[in-house]
Amino acid sequence: MKKNYQKIIFLGTLVFVSASLNAQTKDSIKVKAVDEVKITVGSRNKSRVATDTPVPVDVINIGSQSVLSPQTDLNQILNYAAPSFTSNSTTVADGTDHVDPAQLRGLGPDQVLVLLNGKRRHTSSLVNINGSPGRGSVGTDLNAIPAFAIERLEVLRDGASAQYGSDAIAGVINVIMKKNTNAFSAAIMGGGFNSKGANDHTGGWDGEKYQLDLNYGTKIGNNGFVNFTASFLNRNDTRRAKSATGDIFNAYNAIEQRALENGVNISALFGNINNTPNTQQIIDYIHQYAPNVNYFTAAQQADIQSANTITALQNLLKGDVTENELAYRGLTRDDFNMRVGQSRLGSGQFFMNSEFDLSSTVRGYAFGGISYRAGNAAGFYRRPNQNRTSTSIYPNGFLPEIASDVIDLSFAAGFKGKLGNINYDISNTYGSNTFDYTIKNTANASMLYPGKREFNAGGLGFSQNTINADFDTKLDWLKGFNIAFGGEMRFEKYKIENGEEASWALYDINGNIQTPGIDPRLKPTDFFGVYTPPNPNLPIGPNNPGSITSVRPGGAQVFPGFRPENALNKGRHSVAAYVDTELDVTDKWLVSAALRYENYSDFGSTFNYKLATRYKLTDHINLRAAHSTGFRAPSLQQIYFNATATQFVGGTAYEVGTFSNDSDVARILGIPQLKQEESVSYSAGFTAKIPQANLTFTVDGYYIKIKNRVVLTDQFSRPSGTYPAGSDLAKLQTAFDKANANAATFFANAIDTQTKGIEGVISHKARFSQSVALNSDFAVTVSKTNKIGDIHGSDILINAGQINRYYSESSRVYLEEAIPRFKASLNNALEINKFSVLLRNVYFGKVTDPNTMDANGDGIVSGEIINGQAVATEHPVWGGKIITDLSFGYNFNKNFKLTIGANNLFDIYPDKNYGPATVKTPSLDASGNLVYVNTSTIDLSNQNQFVYSRNVSQFGMNGRFLFARVNLTF
Repeated sequence: MKKNYQKIIFLGTLVFVSASLNAQTKDSIKVKAVDEVKITVGSRNKSRVATDTPVPVDVINIGSQSVLSPQTDLNQILNYAAPSFTSNSTTVADGTDHVDPAQLRGLGPDQVLVLLNGKRRHTSSLVNINGSPGRGSVGTDLNAIPAFAIERLEVLRDGASAQYGSDAIAGVINVIMKKNTNAFSAAIMGGGFNSKGANDHTGGWDGEKYQLDLNYGTKIGNNGFVNFTASFLNRNDTRRAKSATGDIFNAYNAIEQRALENGVNISALFGNINNTPNTQQIIDYIHQYAPNVNYFTAAQQADIQSANTITALQNLLKGDVTENELAYRGLTRDDFNMRVGQSRLGSGQFFMNSEFDLSSTVRGYAFGGISYRAGNAAGFYRRPNQNRTSTSIYPNGFLPEIASDVIDLSFAAGFKGKLGNINYDISNTYGSNTFDYTIKNTANASMLYPGKREFNAGGLGFSQNTINADFDTKLDWLKGFNIAFGGEMRFEKYKIENGEEASWALYDINGNIQTPGIDPRLKPTDFFGVYTPPNPNLPIGPNNPGSITSVRPGGAQVFPGFRPENALNKGRHSVAAYVDTELDVTDKWLVSAALRYENYSDFGSTFNYKLATRYKLTDHINLRAAHSTGFRAPSLQQIYFNATATQFVGGTAYEVGTFSNDSDVARILGIPQLKQEESVSYSAGFTAKIPQANLTFTVDGYYIKIKNRVVLTDQFSRPSGTYPAGSDLAKLQTAFDKANANAATFFANAIDTQTKGIEGVISHKARFSQSVALNSDFAVTVSKTNKIGDIHGSDILINAGQINRYYSESSRVYLEEAIPRFKASLNNALEINKFSVLLRNVYFGKVTDPNTMDANGDGIVSGEIINGQAVATEHPVWGGKIITDLSFGYNFNKNFKLTIGANNLFDIYPDKNYGPATVKTPSLDASGNLVYVNTSTIDLSNQNQFVYSRNVSQFGMNGRFLFARVNLTF
């Protein structure tokens, strides 16, 4: 396969070089070259073009991309077209399966600002709390905008908070909508993954995708237009697990099944196996139906018949009988596979863009749209031998599903004109995003039989309303002085709606919601629960109730619903004023400066500035540089999100509570209120053109330092032991218990970071004849992010030795190494008469997995002493890969074009994950030295389910995608 890579790179490079050597001086292609497009982001000078700016701006023609490119959603188009941009679908990550985190320059999804037609776009209501790049962040859902509605993208790769406000630390993505008139166009696409890994590695096709896009524009009056876009998508799931390993059935499951076949449901006869009036009946049924298990030996049968207590039967029936029971039930291990891969999705979107005359001097405009998506993703398989599985209704276990309904709504309207020499633009922009959860094919294991299989788990909502007044004018000073100024008011609201009671409740055996200090004998258990009486040396009561094992968890499995205590409706507002100037000092020298003041109702004020310059060494070579300060206000989602969710770490389930910063738990642990992130950035670069060869070069380096970066902490465990009533630790235990959580995470301004990198782009356009044209682009980005200085932990946690959970080793990897730090792309688009060809190679650099493992095979997981503690620091590193896209298009006539092609032509997958291994892990000896004496078993594949890492992936794990697309124009 490596030879194929070399061939394709060689061919692509050969085409690129030959085009450069044979290029004609004049480019007669009708579409404007990138450097000729007047940009609307990064500069408020309306005559500024991309290569003339003091900061880097990429212009991406989505119209041409959407015809030949295998990618159809905005995130993936950018992921392959812009190396500085990264986005990948996640798997088994709860809500993040339905909203892809997107990152620019290796910074967080919430550190890039998105504009639609130059107006601030709202963020998603979802906060990423599971294991994926961008963990703890809230980004803008770019896929809520149909790519078919977009004319072009302008990607500003430089800090711009002084120009545009919060979030623009890494840069700005401005989405420009279509303005076409007197034309109807449609695109019909069908495709699927034809891959060796399809259908749980049996091959064939899966993940079929069908999409219909429609666009129509017409004039309004003499100078106006309105353009409509509708998009419909149906996408099936992909499956990339292998046959499940490990124990599935125990001997009790076997007897339970024989009883069910005869109309007796043994597990429905008890809530707590140690506290039921049906004890003798349960024993009798086990005696009655055990002989029906024909693979039990005679000795086993005799032992079961002679066992007359639950305790005796527990010891006899806990053994593994998986292989025999699979054969009896006519099942295979594949029937217990998880759904690892792309989630199911159906969507419908409708967008509109318009501009029209209100009078001879005033123009109005309106744009926006609605997007509805229904997603379905699955969690970890609940096996019959697990205490969280209600075998009374799922005798073979179950695969719980998270069904999402995501509605994204936006509408902007305004008017613009000219008063004397001053241009003005007054607008109001509204946007909202709701995310509702329905949990299907699941159970609340603590419910009384027969329970439920589907739950309304509640939902999230975020809305934003922005009022802008923008003004600009050009003064005849030196070679031209452009000054822009204006103000903004923004109103934000965030809400959490609780789910139905059964979706979140932890019930006792009488159907009542459990309270702290409950008698353990009232807690539901599976058959193997063992009760331990209270400590006789302490007073019996809430602090000494005794204990019990194999307790059933509450809430809907895979995603416990939002509790009434989680429900909230919070808001804030902000006001801002700015001035943004550009001065052409001479014909060659441009300087610009911007100032912005912003005040938030919840944390105060910020003041930011930006300085930039560009100098023309020649008519074709520009030098440019910029320096700015920036900020990001902590999102309402980060400030107020609170919930309990099931998270799996190393295959073990934890009920993890995310507590808000104003909670009692946060106060007791000394975690402070969130404040804004602050940044300082520097950039420098050059642009060059060689007109004779139709070549354009840009190279830019940058440095970004961020102070008080918001992260989601690692898990803090519920305190164990007994503490005096009213003490902080007792209150902490109560807070954990009320949330049904045994671990807790928080958002905190935990660290300072620095990011540095270099980006380069070479673009070439050539026309060999009236019927032969070639566009080529080579782009590369190299970046590095790392923590600087100490962790900003609370004194309470530092003194308790918990600082490494405040910002853990896995959090470090997610921040610094979980996305490619080196990425390069080579794009060649060739047109020959009616034929079109796209050949694209994208190199996705190596990434590091946040899990620890013996990656070098020496039998130990290497570690370091960090903050006085032994920390495992050896991680798998997944190597870089080249992904090749190839598409062919043919214009049958001016109305009909057919395209066929492939993404990931050579069916490339990430490096395979690590299976089970017995290794030695780091610890400290009595002298504080690092030693390797403790032994544990680590299985990153989770019993053969995650063949490839689910936590990080450069380009996904779905393999080759083949498609056909028909484009119609009338």
